[in-house]
Amino acid sequence: MMIQARIHRALSEISPADWDALHDGRNPFVAHAFLAGLEASGCVRAEWGWTPHHISLWDGDALVAAAPAYLKANSHGEFVFDHAWSHAYAQHGLDYFPKWLAAVPYSPVTGARLLARDGDVRVALVQAISTHMRTTELSSAHVNFHTELDDTAFDTDWMLREDIQFHWHNNVGWNTFEDFLGAMDHKHRKNIRQERRKMRDAGIQFRIVHGGEATDDDLAAMHGFYLQTFAEYGNSPALTLDFLRHLASTMPRQLVMFLAELDGVPIAGALCLRGGDTLYGRYWGASELLPGLHFETCYYQGIDYCLREGLTMFEPGAQGRHKIARGFLPSLVRSRHLLADPRFAMALKQWCAEERDSVRQHLQQLSAHSPFRMVDVA
Repeated sequence: MMIQARIHRALSEISPADWDALHDGRNPFVAHAFLAGLEASGCVRAEWGWTPHHISLWDGDALVAAAPAYLKANSHGEFVFDHAWSHAYAQHGLDYFPKWLAAVPYSPVTGARLLARDGDVRVALVQAISTHMRTTELSSAHVNFHTELDDTAFDTDWMLREDIQFHWHNNVGWNTFEDFLGAMDHKHRKNIRQERRKMRDAGIQFRIVHGGEATDDDLAAMHGFYLQTFAEYGNSPALTLDFLRHLASTMPRQLVMFLAELDGVPIAGALCLRGGDTLYGRYWGASELLPGLHFETCYYQGIDYCLREGLTMFEPGAQGRHKIARGFLPSLVRSRHLLADPRFAMALKQWCAEERDSVRQHLQQLSAHSPFRMVDVA
């Protein structure tokens, strides 16, 4: 087998059928439609620090491995924070940017990053990434939010970082929301019921809209909520309305929106993507802030949906210790990092080891605050 590595400045250079044959289709964020849609609708572009730089391996005319990747001119939209690293480089008069990053833009969601037909080719892909980093004199290469399956492809030069997110799991066969609440202690069960009752008392009704059912008004309302949230936090929104329209048409069942309505008018919404067994919460916003509206829109509606649809996992997004009280338990997520400069590599290898120890200790502390009666969820 003669393997050749190629770099692609646009995902459109690879056919959707070839790309999607490299993964099992259960994670929507690595689908060709999702990633190519970001590029085509202007959500990733060089002036925002994202230049498509996908790497692929070919055996003749056959695509055997690939990684969605970008040259990054900053660290925005990654959710694996390396600002201290870039600052250290600058202090020594060195350029940290551009760096090479395998990731899904703006999406701190675990999934396959090394798309390959088998384990040997996956290892070859990592080697090709390392070679490309060194021959093009980039400072570093990074693979964010990869799966455990990808772990075995990395050699010891790749540093492991870990972080914590909060995920909902249905490991015990809950069928209804009351089953889920029944596994909690009295205090947390009571609090959630009170929060949900506030929505009913306020006259809020929810409409669940899949992409294939969404009207342009639905998509525009959801995009408006998204823009409002970013404006409130002073951040620049990257996703366009055209991208939402693209998802609705190309991923009609995987795009899921929870729209909160008052007197038939949408006042809040949560945008999610649906995978094989997982619901992924991505964005939310509201034109009116009512007590409990965020929790109902972003968490309880999603849990209800998972229970009805038979999904066993719900990832509602990064950060948020308050999610524990609502049934989302701390889980580890991982990333890998390769630095070209051996001096920085040696120093940061120890730093990463200390960081992992700290994260693991924090995970234990957070786990002690589980709202569940542990005998019910073990």
